[in-house]
Amino acid sequence: MSKENVKKIIGEVFNEIADAIQSGEFGKKVKIGLTTLGSEHGMDELIKAAELASRKYKDFEVVLIGPKVSTNLKTYEANSDEEGHKLMEELLDSGEIQGCVTQHYNFPIGVSTVGRVITPGRGKEMIISTTTGTSSTNRVEGMVKNAIYGIIAAKACGIENPSIGILNVDGARQVERILKNINDKGYKINFSESIRADGGCVMRGNDLLSGTPDVMVTDTLTGNLLIKIFSSFTTGGDYESLGYGYGPGIGEGYHRLICIISRASGAPLISEALRYCATCAQNNIIKIAEEEFKKLNNIGFKELLKEVNQVEDNKNAEPIQPPAKKVVTFTISGIDILELENAVKELWKNNIYSQSGMGCTGPVVLVADEDAEKAKEVLTKKGYIS
Repeated sequence: MSKENVKKIIGEVFNEIADAIQSGEFGKKVKIGLTTLGSEHGMDELIKAAELASRKYKDFEVVLIGPKVSTNLKTYEANSDEEGHKLMEELLDSGEIQGCVTQHYNFPIGVSTVGRVITPGRGKEMIISTTTGTSSTNRVEGMVKNAIYGIIAAKACGIENPSIGILNVDGARQVERILKNINDKGYKINFSESIRADGGCVMRGNDLLSGTPDVMVTDTLTGNLLIKIFSSFTTGGDYESLGYGYGPGIGEGYHRLICIISRASGAPLISEALRYCATCAQNNIIKIAEEEFKKLNNIGFKELLKEVNQVEDNKNAEPIQPPAKKVVTFTISGIDILELENAVKELWKNNIYSQSGMGCTGPVVLVADEDAEKAKEVLTKKGYIS
């Protein structure tokens, strides 16, 4: 090793010691990158965010990936989005940086990002899982994976036993059944309870505002919409100022810590996105993910997901004629909107007249009072309700 390299290493060590004495934080700092091209607010906004995070947080180092600018922060030079992302991946894979915050990055199928917001009702932090990417091309399977990704992100943020809520969107009831099955098989999930009087782990809009669960599970497109609203509802929409961004990309076997922000994100949010990324790096989110997937695979997680994809194809089935019509006043709830018509036909097969309907908490099946118990027994046996 040359004298110049030795001097450089000694210099870096003394700088780290000086920083540790000043901040009270000992141990090697993680380095978090920030790509500086592509923002709708200009590169200066990203530089401002990086410098803000550097002043505010002393337990990690921010480095820039982009064109040379006037700043005291270390910069790895790149002059296009493509060049910046390629350099980012090289720096991550070599261990030169431990995580990176960027925009407009394409993850492989199976990987999606877990966002983090501050809810307006109670000022509580809440994880939204997920916000960009595609966990699966099957909606229900994707939301099941999103729940796992949210648990991983929450644990990386120091929440040992995060509470899980499932947003009341298409597929929610199927996701609830599958997650409860996973829980029964040994992968323990801490289900949240809605603040509304009817309770349950399927969350209402009220729960979004109050931040009822630690992790709110939803499909990615809804999650993307929600995080944009939470991030910019005080600014009129063109400047995201609140929260921690769209979060780290998580998926089984994925080994890069890449966190996403929007091109509409402003300096205050980007600063917190860097904080979120650093926390994930410090707590080794990649190792946490490996451990969680190992637990899941030990209980046959992949086989459970295969069952999700084996959806009955009723398109070519012979038409089912309903039994004699009755007055239906008894409501059975807890059926997913995607399975509602199949549930009705299942009752017809069992000579129970039923109709579909929509209550204030979601889809319902209507049957006559005298058929209620038999109908619930049939629907439970077939997995339409739990």
